[in-house]
Amino acid sequence: MKHEEANKEIGGRGAEGQRGRGAEKQRGKRVGGNSKIKNVQSPVPNPQPLVASPRSPVPNLDDWLEIGKIVSPQGLSGELRVYPVSDFPERFEVPGKRWLLRLDGTEPQPIELLTGRYISNKNLYVIKLAGVENCDQADALRGCKLMVPASDRPQLGEDEYHVLDLIGLEVFMQASGELVGTVVDIIPAGNDLLEVKLHESFATDKKQKTVLIPFVEAIAPVVDLKSNRIEITPPPGLLEINN
Repeated sequence: MKHEEANKEIGGRGAEGQRGRGAEKQRGKRVGGNSKIKNVQSPVPNPQPLVASPRSPVPNLDDWLEIGKIVSPQGLSGELRVYPVSDFPERFEVPGKRWLLRLDGTEPQPIELLTGRYISNKNLYVIKLAGVENCDQADALRGCKLMVPASDRPQLGEDEYHVLDLIGLEVFMQASGELVGTVVDIIPAGNDLLEVKLHESFATDKKQKTVLIPFVEAIAPVVDLKSNRIEITPPPGLLEINN
């Protein structure tokens, strides 16, 4: 599944190979073989977002999608390492206009992407932006985010979903109709995982707040966006493994 999480991009319910994932982290049915999100690479720690100081302006990002976060310079010529939150490789590899949200910014500013390449063993892209010519200029962009307009969400194929579409869906046992909980996040792994906050009536262990459910066809056969629901058929013991 391709992802575009709440203001981030993600992809399908199965993997198209780890490299193909570069597609918008929309958290879909085409991830890692037969997962539903196109976010399927070996898990890599997502750099913790910098916490804004109380005086920092709060950006209004309702009209924007985050596609990546600059984590460090690459070499001495101004190249940048970017952690992708998009499953669409073209976001980082196809030259053209992107938008940069600086740490103290309230509105993304246009910037030109010149080149980009994927480093598979790092789950990172190395990109070159216009006007960034040396390591010092690149280092000054550490922590900044790459954005695109929300209207620029790519069309998804069958059985692919944007993360934004999945967050908030209610999860039900298909056989019994019992409400399991609500999707609160998508976790990239060999197959993408739905992080589900358990409904109080479902949780047998009151200390257990969430459960991880593989987002694959066999376990999540029904994704009904119009009805705001996902139906699951977990094998015996799957939900207990999380304890």
